Formats: sequence, structure tokens, C-alpha cells
Amino acid sequence: MSRGRVVLLSLGLALATILVVGAFLVHRHLETWLVTPGPLAQDTELVIPRGAGLAGIAGRLQDAGVIDDALRLRVATRLSGQDRVLQAGEYRFPAQVTPAAALAMIEAGDRILHRITVPEGHTIREVWALLEQDNRLDGDMPPMPPEGGVLPETYFFERGEQRAAVAKRMEAAMRQALEEIWAERQEDLPFDTLEEAVTLASIVEKETAVASEYTTVAGVYVNRLRLGMPLQADPTVIYALTKGQSELGRALTRKDLQVDDDYNTYQRKGLPPGPIALPGRGALEAAVRPAETDYIYFVADGSGGHAFARTLTEHNANVRNWRRVQRAAD
Repeated sequence: MSRGRVVLLSLGLALATILVVGAFLVHRHLETWLVTPGPLAQDTELVIPRGAGLAGIAGRLQDAGVIDDALRLRVATRLSGQDRVLQAGEYRFPAQVTPAAALAMIEAGDRILHRITVPEGHTIREVWALLEQDNRLDGDMPPMPPEGGVLPETYFFERGEQRAAVAKRMEAAMRQALEEIWAERQEDLPFDTLEEAVTLASIVEKETAVASEYTTVAGVYVNRLRLGMPLQADPTVIYALTKGQSELGRALTRKDLQVDDDYNTYQRKGLPPGPIALPGRGALEAAVRPAETDYIYFVADGSGGHAFARTLTEHNANVRNWRRVQRAAD
């Protein structure tokens, strides 16, 4: 081998050694950088849009102060292959999160979940208004289901999720709850259909905010249905006047009790044509498993609950007491 070839070979080996050592040092540097606490001073939320790509994601992380070097992140992710699985969404990065931990969150899709709560006793119109007004959701509103068509509870969603998808989960939750609850119903109920059970549950929901009273209130109405007595439920009269589109905003009057409407249970015997609000699980369970009681009357007792009575004489005494409480409050 000539002297020149030996020199070239030596130079080539030296260069290869330098490259290998350099690559090793770069890799070690990136490994150290990835596990070093980042510059983020406080927890920060960041939206990574769809189609941002690795460069866009790295740039947004640097702009938000999550990392201090977008280029290093790009190199590190390409070396690890993580750039192929990074997911769009809204993330909450903790203070001083390491670049590796930030990458792991985005790779796992550990996105922020928001919540929307459907309160018991709301109408379907009120729930649809909540969905429509929540600017964290996207898309058009789906058709409104019948009154009583969604289950009151808390639902979680990601920013940008379609309103129709959240609404679909609400309706599915109600169908599942009804299937479970209806299967456990008493055998001697004075109504035959699931729809009637939801209607009774909605009245119970609007009559009392005291969960421990649900079954007793349901028992009173079941007794009235069996006796053929009008339910005389004030919330149904309110629904007859408003159709669930607004609050009545005042106390009921004697004239209101005379309104000619199928929802006026002072004027019509039996259950009204449909629910007047969204009943929760407690009210639904009470409607199909009411308390066994001989109460057929109840009135507010001034403490947030109700006084129950077996006879009209007892009831009238409870009414007089309630009026004394009202006068004292005025």
C-alpha cells in the first residue's frame, strides 16, 4: 500500500471516529437535555392544533415557554421516532416539566378534559342552551330530543369536540339509566310505560330538592293515581304556562290553577302527557320504587322540606303552619 493511501485511510478512520464520537456526544447531550427541568415558571395550558406537524408543535412549545430550544426538540423526537405519534389537543403542562415529559404527554394524548354539568330539574331547552353557549365546543347543535331525554350528570369533553357528540352521550346515558332502573321497578305501579315513569319522576324532581323525600313524594303521587285523585302538582301548572321555555318568575295564582291545559294536573286526572323537566337517577328510582305510605297530601314546611299528611284535616293544619311561616318571613 502506498504512503498516500495509508494517509488517506488514516484520515478517513480519524474522520469516522470524530463523527461517531460527535454523534455519541450529541446523543448524550440530547438525552441529558430531555430529562432536565424546563424553563416553565408555572402551569400552562396550550392548544396544539391538528396538522401542526413536528416543527409547529416544537415552535409552539418554545413560544409558550415549555421548552427553551425547538430545534433540539425536533432533533430529539426524530431520533426517537416520537414525531410520528404526537397528538393534537389541549394540554396542561406543569411548571418545570422536562422536554421528555412534555413529549410523553403529547404522545399519550394526555389532553385536558373539560366538564359540563346538567342539573336535575333543568328543561331540555336549558341544557341545549348550555351546549350552544359553551365556546369550548364546536359544531352545530343537533335536533332537540323530547323533554326528559338526557340524563342530568357531569359530562367530560375535549376542547373542540362537536356539540352533537356531547349531546349524543347525554342521550345515551339517559337510555342506559332508564333501561337499568326500569328493570328494577315494582310490579304494582299504577302506570305501564317507561315514558310514564319518566313523567312521574320529573314531577318528583321539581317538587322537592331534598333527596331523602323523593320516594315519599313519589309514594304520595302513586297513592293519588291509585285513588283516581288529581295529582295537583304545582310544577305541572308552571309547565302548562311556560312549556319549559322560561321561568314563570312569580308565584302561582288561583287563576293559574284554572288554566285549560293537559299539563294542569289540577284540572286533569292522571299523569300529564309527558315529562316537565329532566329527572335525575334519584327521582327516576323513586318513581319506579316509591315508598309504601298512606300519605296523600304534602305541603312545604318552611325548612326546605315538606310536611306529609294522611287526611285532609292533617293537611289543612300543615297548610296553616306553612302560611304562618310565610307571614313571619315577610
